[in-house]
Amino acid sequence: MPTTLMPSAQTVSGKSNDISTEFAPFAAKMSAEGLPPSLIKSFRFYYHQLREGATGFIYRDQALPVQDLPQAADLDDYQQQGETALDKLVVIKLNGGLGTSMGMAGPKSLLPVKDGLTFLDIIAQQILALRAQHQVRIPLLLMNSFSTREESLAALTAYPTLPQPLPLDFLQHKVPKIRQDNLAPVVWPDDPEKEWCPPGHGDIYLALHTSGTLQALLGEGYEYAFISNADNLGAIVDTAILGYVAAEQLPFLMEVTERTAGDRKGGHLAKAPDGRLLLREIAQCPPEEIDEFQDIQRFGYFNTNNLWIHLPTLHAELQKREGVLPLPLIRNGKPVDPTLPDSLPVYQLETAMGLAISLFEGSQALSVPRNRFRPVKKCNDLLALWSDAYVLIDNFRVRLDPRRHSGEAPAGDPLVTLEDKYYGLIHDMTERFPHGAPSLVQCRSLTVQGDVYFGEGVVVNGDVTVENRSDSPLWIEDGTVLSG
Repeated sequence: MPTTLMPSAQTVSGKSNDISTEFAPFAAKMSAEGLPPSLIKSFRFYYHQLREGATGFIYRDQALPVQDLPQAADLDDYQQQGETALDKLVVIKLNGGLGTSMGMAGPKSLLPVKDGLTFLDIIAQQILALRAQHQVRIPLLLMNSFSTREESLAALTAYPTLPQPLPLDFLQHKVPKIRQDNLAPVVWPDDPEKEWCPPGHGDIYLALHTSGTLQALLGEGYEYAFISNADNLGAIVDTAILGYVAAEQLPFLMEVTERTAGDRKGGHLAKAPDGRLLLREIAQCPPEEIDEFQDIQRFGYFNTNNLWIHLPTLHAELQKREGVLPLPLIRNGKPVDPTLPDSLPVYQLETAMGLAISLFEGSQALSVPRNRFRPVKKCNDLLALWSDAYVLIDNFRVRLDPRRHSGEAPAGDPLVTLEDKYYGLIHDMTERFPHGAPSLVQCRSLTVQGDVYFGEGVVVNGDVTVENRSDSPLWIEDGTVLSG
């Protein structure tokens, strides 16, 4: 039978049962770390689901296709309402990630991405530009992890006019990892920090609550939050979308965009049999339904993780549920030490913030253009952003170079595919592109396979594949023009 993912508020609040014997070691471990009671209660809720055999799977009869969404292109009439609501808006960036998958040791948001500026540089400048343009007080909040907090806040000291009455950040929680063999807490003396993991970005709602940040925002008169990933430079404040949220009194709005073949593994929008919208991540898809999950014709929209939330409604829901939102479970199986694939198998219990779309009555999804989703997940994305295919305009927004929309130039974003073996880590890529990215302003796609080094002033036009099957590096000479 499918796992029930939407339990009652009574079950979540813990009124029906005391902490079980099985959960007692987790409660003691979390209390010893000084973690808040609401987090312990939330973790108990998901742990009990796990003990009862929950996988977090959402089956095909619970996730139906969605069509005919409202379009961001049709919201021009809401522009004025959005400009009026700007003074009640807070911008929140998820900033808990380290760039370990790209070979970084520190916060991913401190990676230089355009004209020598990091993600955080660009985000800070965007906020300052908005404040100056509209004469509003828009605050910037980072949801940091313990791993990113110190370096990120230090980087923001470069912007002396950025500080605000509210703190610049609040902390994401941590929760215990669980042994797969007996569902007991992990004990890992070699590195005790590896006994803990972040509970996914769905933790944002509880973290806002337990940190006092949500209450502080409401006390200062803020009503709306725009939340997005720090590594998505397409996620900028759009006053028409804000106006739509305000005028239509929406409690929750998720920005989605049309899926392409490259988005088959991303969380997609669906709806429950009763018509409620829901988000299904790939970890919530049963293995036997993966092909259907990845069918971009059947499920045509994926979540950009750009969310708009009405803060008083969020506060009311948290109050009603004693601080715990019953988001659907994501059960992730991993080795306790990510650098040692054969180390102890554990479960990490996580949630995603977009899953809250099914909790708020009247939630909506909005179809937005692709330029609102420009994440940097791999070095492929980074090389494209480094190139001349993109420019920073005067309000620190990243845009395609206008030349891509004229004459014979290709439209849309260039597609860059680099072989992970040689370009998966930052230092590998910079070694092979010592002079920075080649010119991609006239490039539709660039695929590089094998060990290839690029000289200075290389130009790529059209669709180009460079392949080196030899054991020795291939050098592309300075000034070479590659045309497909």
